[in-house]
Amino acid sequence: MSRRFLWILVSGAVLLLSACDSNIHMTFLDPQGPVADVQRWHFYEVLGIMAVLVAGPIFLLLPIFAWRYRYGNERPKYTPKWEYSRFLEIMSWSGPIAIVLVLSFFVWRDTARLDPYRPLASDQTPLRVQVIGYDWKWLFIYPDQGIASIGTLAIPEGRAVSMKITSATVMQSLFIPALGSQIYAMGGMVSQLNLRADKAGTSLGENTMYNGDGFHQQKFKAQAMVPDDFEAWVINARTHGLPLDADTLKLVSQRGSRQELIAALPGARSMGGSLYFQIAGDGLFDAVVTATMQGSVTLPPEAFAAAGATIPKAGKTTGPAPEGRQ
Repeated sequence: MSRRFLWILVSGAVLLLSACDSNIHMTFLDPQGPVADVQRWHFYEVLGIMAVLVAGPIFLLLPIFAWRYRYGNERPKYTPKWEYSRFLEIMSWSGPIAIVLVLSFFVWRDTARLDPYRPLASDQTPLRVQVIGYDWKWLFIYPDQGIASIGTLAIPEGRAVSMKITSATVMQSLFIPALGSQIYAMGGMVSQLNLRADKAGTSLGENTMYNGDGFHQQKFKAQAMVPDDFEAWVINARTHGLPLDADTLKLVSQRGSRQELIAALPGARSMGGSLYFQIAGDGLFDAVVTATMQGSVTLPPEAFAAAGATIPKAGKTTGPAPEGRQ
């Protein structure tokens, strides 16, 4: 056994062990909610259909062709004037038609079942979360709780989450694979996403659309908690969070990573890598959508705790713009 082959085996084993030891759920194949669970079974169904209708005939006909057209066949059929075969024509078209029809049924069915705008059935009132995409961070606003966060999306297990999503800059894509559904966020527009976590745990969330140098850092933790822990998290964020006033939102709106924002806000350095804010009123999200749509640099006073607040448009800073942004 060569050293290179041994090194490949050892490296593969280390990667597998590290994946098994991870406490962060990263894929819909490890679903943490009903949406991702439906996506997993959809994937298995499509994979099975492709195996039966595409790979199956190939593996079935390959040995037949190899035997029929083998070198040394003593009785080859010589047909120099052959032009048309109804049987071969039907067989050539029936396979692709069957594949398209069967896949169309499953895609149509699950597209309706997985509509991100459709509220999830629940005996509880959905948790409202408003999401604003910046360069390169996500701001999660909890209007009913009076708080906001960056770096952590906390949700109670077993309770549906109704999200409204927009971007204060270029187009972005919000995706939490283990909870399901990816949806785009565009400036001046509002997308909707309904999710639910069925058990406590941490899932990876990210922006899957390239939008500049800090794209690879635009990740967050979707933290599902038992209801009591979620209430404690809300109280802690409300108690120790920074006021989300015009000056703070000015820093949030500037192009930069979450780590750079923490460095610019001394009060956020003790928050464990995330940021928590206190907010006043329910108008910030709508104000950002309207301002982005109109190209305005001013938000109305009711969007902040402090009257007369204004912020620059997201991504617009003094001096030359950094390279790498679409």
